Amino acid sequence: MNNKALIENRNAKVAEMRNVVDAAKAEGRALTDEEKAKFSALETEVKNIDDTIEINDKIAANYLEKAPEVAAPSKGEELTDEAEKKALYAKERKAFGNTLRRFVNAADAPTTKGDAAVMIPTTVWDHIITQVEDICPIYQWSDKFDLKGNFVIPVDNDEGNLAVDWAEEFDELVSGNVRLASIELKGYLAGVLAKISKSLINNTDFDIVGFVEAKIARKIAKFIEKQLLYGTEGKATGLSTIAADMTIETAAANAITADELIDLQDLVPDEYQGNARFVMHRSTRNSIRKLKDREGDYMLNRDFAAKWGYTLLGKEVYTSKQMKEIAAGNVVIYYGDFSGLATKTVEAGQIQPLYEKYATQHALGLVAYIEFDAKIADTEKIAQLKMAAS
Repeated sequence: MNNKALIENRNAKVAEMRNVVDAAKAEGRALTDEEKAKFSALETEVKNIDDTIEINDKIAANYLEKAPEVAAPSKGEELTDEAEKKALYAKERKAFGNTLRRFVNAADAPTTKGDAAVMIPTTVWDHIITQVEDICPIYQWSDKFDLKGNFVIPVDNDEGNLAVDWAEEFDELVSGNVRLASIELKGYLAGVLAKISKSLINNTDFDIVGFVEAKIARKIAKFIEKQLLYGTEGKATGLSTIAADMTIETAAANAITADELIDLQDLVPDEYQGNARFVMHRSTRNSIRKLKDREGDYMLNRDFAAKWGYTLLGKEVYTSKQMKEIAAGNVVIYYGDFSGLATKTVEAGQIQPLYEKYATQHALGLVAYIEFDAKIADTEKIAQLKMAAS
């Protein structure tokens, strides 16, 4: 059963669970033993479905099946856009696979300059970027650009006079003293190294292109997520430049209070709350599980309908291993609409084979290069919670 069918089945089970609880609430009574047993059985089924979905995702990421060969259209037959894409992908991934195998069977050094590097076909690179988005939701939520070279994005600055005002017919519209801020996205070069067994490459039954796609995607996603969250001085700054007026600093260096979480959420204007989410380390989520609001209700709730299983103050909680854990001075939670983060990833990767570096390991090294940058484009959309310095 594919993930779509599993998710539909899961949602139906969750709806049944809610019906059991709602029926008892409507009658102002506790759950009966029969209802408890039914709820428990449904909960077990939901967990099993979640486990199955996770396994399917793991298989898709690490053991991708070979793309089916797409038959050429008969004379006069027009391919749909989707069929054309599949046909082109099948053709390019086959050629790319042959190129990878040629690397292994070539001499220790490339015979021509053209053999030293190869461009990743556009369709194969698209598959890699799609997997990066699946692995790194923060990148998926960002405002993405794929323009080459450096370019400037204007950012509205409310400190100036109004850019919109009343006007009269035949009167000149005065621009006032509006000041527009801007950010520049640059083409910082990043390289990802992957090692592949020569035995696997030479095995014609093994989907070498799918393996390379998954391996490179995971490495790129891990790198990008770290840069989005904390940036690197002199390179992509990511969320590291969040201003003081969008920062809540905790009173304690090793604990977070319910009021501080409420204050963090309230920093983001209502107009951006619709797509807002919490991002934190798993250990941070665990540390706030027992926090209650002023009404005595738990703030972090198990929610089977939520994508990652929990909601905090009504918003989904995504945990990342790249986030810092609770400690003095650390930024440990981000909250907001992450489309306020502008990212640039040029979707035209290049692979360079390393013929000799891993020869003694009977492996081929592949270095893939991308241009990347990330900066905050809308300062009101994302807030952060920072632990006290001491």
